[in-house]
Amino acid sequence: MSIVDAHLHFWRLARGDYAWLTPENTALYRDFSPADIAPALKAHGVQSAVAVQAAATEAETRFLFEIAREHPVVAGVVGWTDFEAPDAAERIAALHEQGRGLLKGFRPMVQDIADADWLARPALDPAFDALVALDLSFDALVRPAHLPALLARLRRSPELRVVIDHGGKPDIGGSGFGAWAGQIAQLARQAGTVCKLSGLLTEAQEDATLADLQPYAAHLFDSFGPCRMMWGSDWPVVTLRADYAVWLASAKALVGRYARGYEDEVFSQTARRCYRLWQRALPKPTQGTNA
Repeated sequence: MSIVDAHLHFWRLARGDYAWLTPENTALYRDFSPADIAPALKAHGVQSAVAVQAAATEAETRFLFEIAREHPVVAGVVGWTDFEAPDAAERIAALHEQGRGLLKGFRPMVQDIADADWLARPALDPAFDALVALDLSFDALVRPAHLPALLARLRRSPELRVVIDHGGKPDIGGSGFGAWAGQIAQLARQAGTVCKLSGLLTEAQEDATLADLQPYAAHLFDSFGPCRMMWGSDWPVVTLRADYAVWLASAKALVGRYARGYEDEVFSQTARRCYRLWQRALPKPTQGTNA
């Protein structure tokens, strides 16, 4: 079985634009590069990966482009731009051009925005219209409080292709299953949504077991169906709870329980379809050409 890791991160602290990453976060406060994850990708047969933004800057998106050009295993980039900027559509188009086939979508860091209704703002329509026009995805980094606004956005932008990161970040082990589950079910009824089987370990308690994740995974597979679910490691954040191999094995066990026979969809094909990974990046133009 070929595997696509639909969600991992790289960062270099010296770049200085990771506002959320502070020295107090000792486990993650260091550089993470393709060389750090390469042995795990090779050991587990991961053929392609999608690098997802971790900083709210366009400069980081261009940094990820460079990583992808140097490391072919990185088949695509989910970047960032300011969706509220008056020229948001032009910014999206410019990054799309600079990516030369590598840019697959955008991810505003919605979970860090104080206004839970931000996604539904009409002022964001030009940015979302630009994603649709350029056939780019929208990665929704949201918590349960943002799910109603995400549903409103899908109704405003019905052609938008949405990837819900980390299962919508349910409060695993807490008391919020009902509210999260109802909103997820509504979102899953929208044809343009897919969901990542990722991030669940870090939303659970430190001593969580596979059994603690099962009700949430079961609901995701029941709501979206196996052909609209994709696996991601969320490396290196996942290392706060387990190493790469442990989470991959846990995900395989969940898929075996709730989507047996659809392993290729969850671990490969959904990501390839959603992120258009068959569209290979164009060579970077050399200085002095008109390419």
